[in-house]
Amino acid sequence: MDHYDSQQTNDYMQPEEDWDRDLLLDPAWEKQQRKTFTAWCNSHLRKAGTQIENIEEDFRDGLKLMLLLEVISGERLAKPERGKMRVHKISNVNKALDFIASKGVKLVSIGAEEIVDGNVKMTLGMIWTIILRFAIQDISVEETSAKEGLLLWCQRKTAPYKNVNIQNFHISWKDGLGFCALIHRHRPELIDYGKLRKDDPLTNLNTAFDVAEKYLDIPKMLDAEDIVGTARPDEKAIMTYVSSFYHAFSGAQKAETAANRICKVLAVNQENEQLMEDYEKLASDLLEWIRRTIPWLENRAPENTMHAMQQKLEDFRDYRRLHKPPKVQEKCQLEINFNTLQTKLRLSNRPAFMPSEGRMVSDINNAWGCLEQAEKGYEEWLLNEIRRLERLDHLAEKFRQKASIHEAWTDGKEAMLRQKDYETATLSEIKALLKKHEAFESDLAAHQDRVEQIAAIAQELNELDYYDSPSVNARCQKICDQWDNLGALTQKRREALERTEKLLETIDQLYLEYAKRAAPFNNWMEGAMEDLQDTFIVHTIEEIQGLTTAHEQFKATLPDADKERLAILGIHNEVSKIVQTYHVNMAGTNPYTTITPQEINGKWDHVRQLVPRRDQALTEEHARQQHNERLRKQFAAQANVIGPWIQTKMEEIGRISIEMHGTLEDQLNHLRQYEKSIVNYKPKIDQLEGDHQLIQEALIFDNKHTNYTMEHIRVGWEQLLTTIARTINEVENQILTRDAKGISQEQMNEFRASFNHFDRKKTGMMDTDDFRACLISMGYNMGEAEFARIMSIVDPNRLGVVTFQAFIDFMSRETADTDTADQVMASFKILAGDKNYITVDELRRELPPDQAEYCIARMAPYAGPDSVPGALDYMSFSTALYGESDL
Repeated sequence: MDHYDSQQTNDYMQPEEDWDRDLLLDPAWEKQQRKTFTAWCNSHLRKAGTQIENIEEDFRDGLKLMLLLEVISGERLAKPERGKMRVHKISNVNKALDFIASKGVKLVSIGAEEIVDGNVKMTLGMIWTIILRFAIQDISVEETSAKEGLLLWCQRKTAPYKNVNIQNFHISWKDGLGFCALIHRHRPELIDYGKLRKDDPLTNLNTAFDVAEKYLDIPKMLDAEDIVGTARPDEKAIMTYVSSFYHAFSGAQKAETAANRICKVLAVNQENEQLMEDYEKLASDLLEWIRRTIPWLENRAPENTMHAMQQKLEDFRDYRRLHKPPKVQEKCQLEINFNTLQTKLRLSNRPAFMPSEGRMVSDINNAWGCLEQAEKGYEEWLLNEIRRLERLDHLAEKFRQKASIHEAWTDGKEAMLRQKDYETATLSEIKALLKKHEAFESDLAAHQDRVEQIAAIAQELNELDYYDSPSVNARCQKICDQWDNLGALTQKRREALERTEKLLETIDQLYLEYAKRAAPFNNWMEGAMEDLQDTFIVHTIEEIQGLTTAHEQFKATLPDADKERLAILGIHNEVSKIVQTYHVNMAGTNPYTTITPQEINGKWDHVRQLVPRRDQALTEEHARQQHNERLRKQFAAQANVIGPWIQTKMEEIGRISIEMHGTLEDQLNHLRQYEKSIVNYKPKIDQLEGDHQLIQEALIFDNKHTNYTMEHIRVGWEQLLTTIARTINEVENQILTRDAKGISQEQMNEFRASFNHFDRKKTGMMDTDDFRACLISMGYNMGEAEFARIMSIVDPNRLGVVTFQAFIDFMSRETADTDTADQVMASFKILAGDKNYITVDELRRELPPDQAEYCIARMAPYAGPDSVPGALDYMSFSTALYGESDL
């Protein structure tokens, strides 16, 4: 409580003896004082849930008297005696009188025994002393106080009203117009002053008393009939009642200021909450997009055809080119919005924003990392799957060619082996059949390699999960079964021929020699034709050069092969000459082989035709590989420039973020110009993307001319854009902090110089030891507990580092005026008044509609005093506005 001037109190109490005499002489005054003082006491006691009926009786035990003093002073008195004896009552009244005296009030002729005995004069005198001290003393208007100040206030407020002339606190109020003028001056909607008449004082007084009680919460302390029927109304009763008007209206301007201050806080709260909602929605949308995209990237279901896999690769390129870049921008904007929101909350002395579970910036970064990992794995899988399908198509075609050749060779072989022509043949025919069978066995052995190759190719197709493996396996099994059957039939026929061999004596050696040489030569030609028609797959110049060298070596063997062909044909010519010379009955065919000179010559001509075709195919492939090599070098030339450029820019941004040149606005302009130069570099990245797409379309899988891949360039570019945007955002937040806290540019430079000096690792962040050293250098002398408190402010996430933004926030907080919360809560006390609580109706009356409803919604979860439903006390109001962490 404020200190009380005892001299002023003495001045009030000087006319007490006259007052006592007046009281005894005029019973009307005593009646007025009883009613007025009783109503005044009850207006305060009702705050404690009680009241009095008889002023001289209800204060006799001292309990309600002590309670009244506690309510109007806001202080606790000594614990009262609960006994019923006179000594207990005197003790309680003395405690109350001692408390009044402790406030500098000199009590004249008032003792505890008179109050306990129910002395009306002394009781009224004591209540009047309390009213003077707690309701009138603190009134001050233009350097006048107490009674004179209250009178001046009434004169100023009623000056514009005709028929009102306030000169005292007795007869000036008899017509009731003074009371009505005070109400109309402050609440014109409550009284139609123009309809009031000076000659109707009863109506005027009752109107003022009823309106004050109903709308201003001022109890009815006077009776209109008593005032009109008394020549000179009691001055103390009038002063007591008028002081209630003063206290009801004098706080209007303060209430308006308090309401405006609360509105400002509520508006900031609403704006911050909108930013929080925007962050939550953007984070949810981005996480949902990542959640939908990752399963698509992790889908490794293979396709059966090359066309289908090429379509998947094209879909992946569309995702990289069209769908992902906007999400990169959303992620960057999300981080910027989060940092801006945290800065605004710090400037408002509000707790830091904690996104809902799973929507932290770190959660977004982790999900983004999983997305990029899935992208990398999906691209690698696509390229590997394309290689696999390419090889499968090649192997399947090779299998079909070899199977067709083998099946053509085996056609009719089983029927031939099942013949029993040796049963009716002559001796020479038997020997011929035996030799022919030997030649067949030689041919059969020569085809063993082809059968093994067919089985090996089928096995490899199975291992590579070829989609048509069942038909391949069925065909391979048929060939193997037929091969086994041919072996069995061959062995059976040989045994039959050997049984009749003793019956045979001669055989035509020339036919046999022809057959033995023709068969390998025929196999060689078939193998040559097969090799010359074989498709090939190469990926480098070296591989095509290897194939070209092998082809040249094959062509070098053609002269020797031609000599062998002429030798074989010479044997056939010699046989024909012998047949013609000796008239041998050979039926015109060679019994040992089915290979005719015409077939040899036909296959030889085919081989000669296939050689130049092979030359052309190798030449075209060589040109294609040269083109691919040019694409590799073209991509490498750009990548080897862009990659180091990105790294250099990242290092330069790191230096800029810790160096101090000019004002924050200069640094911001410099960073924005720097960002513009980086964005202008985007066409080179796009050009490199185009070259990369040409390489992928050409199915080029490696590049020895550079260590940079397109993935490296993309990741580096995204990191560069994010870093420059984050650096610009940090400077903007520093400007916000500087302007909000009133920090000068010189102070900001000093903060930056101190931070850079103790940022020993030059990472843009101080570790814990460096930050402690910085504080000590600036004059802080703290223990471990104080340092731990400071670290909880600058490093709430306990990362072990202090950023420059956190550093200047802390320094600005140490130097700036932080009484915003105190001002708002002081405004609450003004609105609440002596009640120490505020009701919903009061909020709606004092605040704009939208701000009032917002505040009421915030107050809803908190309970007010039990005696006043729908109200909010000081502690609950503070919790509703600031949260428990700010109490």
